[in-house]
Amino acid sequence: MSFNSFGRVFRFSTWGESHGPAIGAVVDGCPPGLAISEADIQPFLDKRRPGTSKFTTQRQEPDQVRILSGVFEGKTTGTPISLMIENVDQRSKDYSDVAKAYRPGHADYAYDAKYGFRDYRGGGRSSARETASRVAAGAVARLVIPDVDIFAYVSEIGGDAIDYARFDAAQIDENPFFCPDPVAAKRWETLVDGARKDGSSLGAVVECVASGVPAGWGAPLYAKLDSELAAAMMSINAVKGVEIGDGFAAARLRGEQNADPMRPGPDGLPLFGANHAGGIAGGISTGQPIKVRIAFKPTSSILIPVDTITREGEAADIITKGRHDPCVGIRGVPVVEAMMALVLADQMMLHRAQCG
Repeated sequence: MSFNSFGRVFRFSTWGESHGPAIGAVVDGCPPGLAISEADIQPFLDKRRPGTSKFTTQRQEPDQVRILSGVFEGKTTGTPISLMIENVDQRSKDYSDVAKAYRPGHADYAYDAKYGFRDYRGGGRSSARETASRVAAGAVARLVIPDVDIFAYVSEIGGDAIDYARFDAAQIDENPFFCPDPVAAKRWETLVDGARKDGSSLGAVVECVASGVPAGWGAPLYAKLDSELAAAMMSINAVKGVEIGDGFAAARLRGEQNADPMRPGPDGLPLFGANHAGGIAGGISTGQPIKVRIAFKPTSSILIPVDTITREGEAADIITKGRHDPCVGIRGVPVVEAMMALVLADQMMLHRAQCG
């Protein structure tokens, strides 16, 4: 059985391959009567679109979305919303070597081991191209939670981290790295361009914050808000680690250091003195900003020879021609935002279903 859907009440499925005629998503469970058009979705796709700078893949895809169903007279009808994005700049011939041997670090061998057959053109479903469908679906999810503000940024590339003392949210959309530290962004120009010229790649850390989430979303045990977020983020291509709040750093604190102190606040709501928990306690939102940190591995498709084996099990080495991101985490920013929106929309509807 193959799983291509995510969510419980607000649910989406993605379809299509990197080098097929199109990719897309079907969003089900969206409430009726929400105003929506392609223009509401397109800005998020433009943010993820390839070929926008020399620091991303040079594949030229306009990523123009079409709404095929679920919308009438500019509003959602409550039926499945089908979204389609055409692929227009495939170069399948670049993957002739990948058809014969496996790229170490990529899904090539694992797909072959599972299915005995794989779409080697760009990696098929394992390609980061699939994430455009998530971004389109995430744009719909944002309409369900209009009072929630979601933004993500790159905090580290290749081990070089931002200085939080220079954090400026206004800078995030002012450079090609979605970086809130302008000094780090200038360093990253040399760092990423150097990896690209070497035919190599770099990993990155993306952080995402959602503010305006009220207390009470989520559920104990098996539908925890943090476990749903972790599953959503880990489902993104190239993601190898997720932290909520302080994450692993919490393991190095004492109890009194890790506590989020509370004092009486306005309207009977608490005022928190810290947010080590990342806005989630016991699997349920506390009303504080929800904070998630995501680790992206370096892109596996590189021009430096790497030891591998052929499909027949013979020793070989491989280089991957074509157009690839020297740091896939950069374009992961809008994908992370989309997955945050999709989880929160689903959790809002689950909460409403149980608690009214």
